[in-house]
Formats: sequence, structure tokens, C-alpha cells
Amino acid sequence: MAAELLIPIDKIDLSATLCDKTEVDKYLPQTGHMRMIDRVIWIAQDGTSAIGERMIRDDEFWVEGHIPGRPIFPGVLMIEAAAQMCSLLHTRLGRANGFLGFTRCNDVVFRGQVLPGDRLLLLSQEIEFNRRRFISKAQGVVGDKLVFEGTITGMVI
Repeated sequence: MAAELLIPIDKIDLSATLCDKTEVDKYLPQTGHMRMIDRVIWIAQDGTSAIGERMIRDDEFWVEGHIPGRPIFPGVLMIEAAAQMCSLLHTRLGRANGFLGFTRCNDVVFRGQVLPGDRLLLLSQEIEFNRRRFISKAQGVVGDKLVFEGTITGMVI
């Protein structure tokens, strides 16, 4: 892998489940098609870094239209998945009293495709936090390939 990962995933048991779907429901308000996190695999002891997972299915709402005959998970949904992972961390730490929305995504780079059948790992690492706003680095990994990265800013709204 050319770019450095935020979290050394080779040192993490990626088969573990720290938060299953029911536990994720406690931290994220998104439901149905807009829930982008299936489970949380790992959270650092200090609570500021995490790895989540999204299994990309071939029956999802976007498959038929993005792109017909060659479905590719949309980049905007990768960013949404990353924002949800970042929000989950801050909510789990008890820092958020209210809905966390994301206000900015900077320096986003897409480096590869995410296809139906892929396991998308979502890496999140806090950079800055205050009572109203957080900034986190986020990455997406499929297999041993970094497929996207960027910086997510969110705030209580």
C-alpha cells in the first residue's frame, strides 16, 4: 500500500465486532438506505480512532444507476460513510449533545473503486475537537488498497 494508513490494520483483529448493528443504532440517527456503517471493528482506548465496516451489496439502491452494467459505489456515499464513522466516535465519547452533521470535507482523494461484494473498511482518527466542532481524518480501504481519504469536519446542529 503506497499511502500510509491512519491505523495499522495489520495489527487489528478485523473479524472482531466491538459494536454490532444494534449498538451502532445507539450512536447514529441514519437508518435504512442511508446507514453506511454495518459494524464497528475496533476503537482505540482513548476513543479517538476507530475502524468500521460497510459490506457493499449488489442489491443496494444505487447499483442499477451508478453505473449501468458496471456498478461502482458512489464517492459521495464513501464520504457519507466516513462522516458517519467520525460522528459515531464523538457521539460514543459522550461529546455530542444533539445531532452531528458534517460541514466540510477537505482534501478528498479517490484512489480506487469500491464494487458490490467488497468489504469497505472505514478508518477514522480525530485531529481536533471542541464542544461544538470536530475535525477527523478518514480513509477507506478495500483489501490492501487505500480507495479514498480526506478530512471531515462536523458540528452539533
